[in-house]
Amino acid sequence: MPLAADPAAVPSSSTNSHSVGAPVPASLLLSRGVARLEVMLKLTTAILALAAGVYTYLGVRELLNGSPTTVFFAALIYSVAVSVGIYAFWVFLMQFMPHVVDRTGRALMFGCMILGSLMIVAMSSWLNASALAGAAAIRQHLAITVQNYTRDLDAANTNAIAAQGLLPDIQIASSRFAKLADAERAGSLTGTSGSGTVVQLLTQMSGQLDSLGKEVEASGKRVSALFEEGGKHLAKMRELVSDRGPISERSDGFATESLALMGVIANLQQTSVAPAVRRAATSLSSSFIAPAAGGRSADLAERQTAVVGKVESAIAAQAASLAGAADKILAMPRIESARFQAMSPAEAVLHYAGDFIPSWAGAISIDLMPAVLVLILCVVHAAIRREGLPAASASAMTAAEMMTALRMAREVEQASRAAHAPVEPGVSEPATAPAAAPAEPAVAALDENVTALSSARHVK
Repeated sequence: MPLAADPAAVPSSSTNSHSVGAPVPASLLLSRGVARLEVMLKLTTAILALAAGVYTYLGVRELLNGSPTTVFFAALIYSVAVSVGIYAFWVFLMQFMPHVVDRTGRALMFGCMILGSLMIVAMSSWLNASALAGAAAIRQHLAITVQNYTRDLDAANTNAIAAQGLLPDIQIASSRFAKLADAERAGSLTGTSGSGTVVQLLTQMSGQLDSLGKEVEASGKRVSALFEEGGKHLAKMRELVSDRGPISERSDGFATESLALMGVIANLQQTSVAPAVRRAATSLSSSFIAPAAGGRSADLAERQTAVVGKVESAIAAQAASLAGAADKILAMPRIESARFQAMSPAEAVLHYAGDFIPSWAGAISIDLMPAVLVLILCVVHAAIRREGLPAASASAMTAAEMMTALRMAREVEQASRAAHAPVEPGVSEPATAPAAAPAEPAVAALDENVTALSSARHVK
C-alpha cells in the first residue's frame, strides 16, 4: 500500500501539532525543558566556578610571601586557573555523562566525577574554607592558647605560694624556742635563772627560724607581684582575641604578650621558697653542734647538758617536719609552658576542622554543587530514553530532515513492493527493482500538509 494511503504515517499539521485537549508526551516536555535550561545550566556553573575562584584567591593570598604585587598576581592566576578548571570539568560532565548508557561507561564516568571532585576539594575547597573561616579559626586558636596560659599561670602561682603554708609552722617553732629561752632566764629549765648556755642556744634557734620566716614572707610578696604582672599579660591577650582589627596584627601582638607571660611563669617557679626551706631544715639538724655546758658547778653543767640534748631532739623533730613539708611542695610537677605557635588561616582551619563543619560544608558545596545538576541531567535523559522521543511534527522539521524522511519513505515502499512481487516459474528475479512511481502520490499528500520552509520554525 502506498505511504500516502496510511493517514497515521502522514505527519499532518493537525496530528503533530498536538491539538487542544490531547496529552503532551512527558518525554517531549523533558526534552523541551533540557533545551530551555541549557543556557541556565552553563550560567549557573560559571557563577559557582567564579565564586569558588574568588574565595580561592582570598585563601591562597594568605599562604604566599613576597611583594604585594607578586602575591596579588600569583593568587589571581591560581584562582583563575581553578575557576576555569572547575567550569570545564562540570561542563564536560554535563555534555557527556547523561548520554553514556552502558554500565562500564557509566561507571567510568562516575569514577571520573569522584576523582575530579577530590581534586577540586584539594585545590580549592580547603582554601575556600580558609577564606570563610580562617579568621575565626585563628581567633579560636588564640582563645585556646589563652586558656592554656591561664592554667599554667595558676599552676605556677599555686606551686609558688604553697611554701607560704610553711610560714605558720616556722613562726610557731620560732616563737616556741623564744618562749623557752625566756623560761630558762627565769630558771624553769635548768633550775637556775640567768642567761647561760641554754638561753643562748634557744635564742639562736629562734633567731634562725625567725629569719627563715621573714624570707618566706618576702617570697610571698614577690609571688603576688609576679602573679599580678602575669594577669596583666593575660588581660592584654584576651583583649587581642576579642578585638576587631586585622587578625595578622593581633596574632603578632599576641605572640609578644605570650613570650612575656612565659617569662613570668618561669620567674614564679624560681621564686618558690620551698628549696630554701628544705635547705634550712637540713641545716638545722645536720649542722647542730651542742655547746659545752658553761655552769660554774658540776651539777649546773650536768643539768645544762641534759637540757641541750632535749633542745637538740626538738630541733631535729622540727627540722624533719619542715623538710617533709618542703619535699611535698618540691614534688609538685614543674610547669612547662608551651611556646605559642602562630598559624596561618589555612593551617588553623585544618587544625580546628571539627569546629568549623558548617564552613567546610559551605566551601565544598560551592565547588560540588554542579554534581547535583549532572545527576539531574542523567535522570532526565534516562527518562527520555525510557519513554521514547515522540515523532517530530512537520512544523518542527528542517528542510534536510524533510528530504531525508521522503527519501526513506521511497526506499521503504520500493523494498515492500519487491518483497511482495510474484515470481513466475522459470523466470529469474530481476537483480534490481525499478523505481516505483506510485510513491509520488504520497509525496503530494505530504506536501499538502507541510508548511512553507521559511516559516516552518514559527508554527506552533
